[in-house]
Amino acid sequence: MANADHPFLHLAAPQIAGLTPYIPGKPVSELERELGIRDAVKLASNENPLGCGEAARAAYLAAAAELARYPDGGAFALRGAIAEHHGVDAAQVTVGNGSNDVLDLVARTFLGPGLDSVFSEHAFAVYPIATQAVGATARVAPARDYGHDLDAMAALVSARTRVVWIANPNNPTGTWVAAEPLRAFIAALPAHVIAVVDEAYFEYVEAPDYPDAGAWLADCPNLIVTRTFAKVHGLAALRVGYGLSHPAVAELLNRVRAPFNVNAPAQAAAVAALGDAEHVARSVAHNRTERARLAAGLAELGLDVIPSVCNFVTVDLGRPVGFVDQALLRRGVICRPVANYGLPNHLRISVGLAHENDRLLAALAAVLAEPAA
Repeated sequence: MANADHPFLHLAAPQIAGLTPYIPGKPVSELERELGIRDAVKLASNENPLGCGEAARAAYLAAAAELARYPDGGAFALRGAIAEHHGVDAAQVTVGNGSNDVLDLVARTFLGPGLDSVFSEHAFAVYPIATQAVGATARVAPARDYGHDLDAMAALVSARTRVVWIANPNNPTGTWVAAEPLRAFIAALPAHVIAVVDEAYFEYVEAPDYPDAGAWLADCPNLIVTRTFAKVHGLAALRVGYGLSHPAVAELLNRVRAPFNVNAPAQAAAVAALGDAEHVARSVAHNRTERARLAAGLAELGLDVIPSVCNFVTVDLGRPVGFVDQALLRRGVICRPVANYGLPNHLRISVGLAHENDRLLAALAAVLAEPAA
């Protein structure tokens, strides 16, 4: 609905008028409704194609027997399992309805009118949304080679800055920042700035100098690290994530956290998933093999692929993606255009099962051979 036609816009907070909502990947059900396709392949939302582990599934089903009961509002078991997994105190853990919820809690806690946050061009779309929703100002540093330019970001930090967002690795580009420069960047931030290191894709990264920022918490009291169970653990439907921070920071985040923000089956499944190292290893191994094969297949089509350490690759089609995206949808293949990230010629493709990746490559080859509309 256009702003000029909106009957309640005058009642909303001023910053909401120009806010563009987050646009998720197209669901398979929506494509089926629109085009009548019954065998669609979804490679749009960076989901784990292997699904969740059996331990998580069993825990979820067992918890479903108590759906009439409210969940543990303090997420005692989940926070304890996360704390043990990371070697921190449970008081340092904030749970969220997905890690996106934790990012929103950060904005609500530390940002507001007259303050600003800093993040990189091409970074995760939630950072500008969370910033603007609370009336703060977003300051965007130009990217370098599709990734974070820490020097450019540091140059934007001012007395008004309260949050710096670092996606490591970054969605939608798959790029990442090595340990030494990231640690130096965080250490150089003024004491009034919170550094948020968003590690949603952490488990997939196998680069030797990629850091676990959570290991720096003891020395960096202004650091928040976020993780999710939606990616490698395969629990995207349950929406559960968490943040790690200094206990005093976590206490502030919990002041604004909604009661019961993580449901009981999600808590149970997440606890089980943390203990299922075999499923994580199997998922990482699959991703390693299929990401390399997918990237090679795209390169064989003459396309430039941004090097990725995630469970997706982003490819430059050399032209606006609209025609290609629509043609792929008609062939039952759902990918993710990323023009809203400042990349109008790029398409983000999740790593799927082998046959799904084969179908994407075949469909894309056929589409690229067609004349553009």
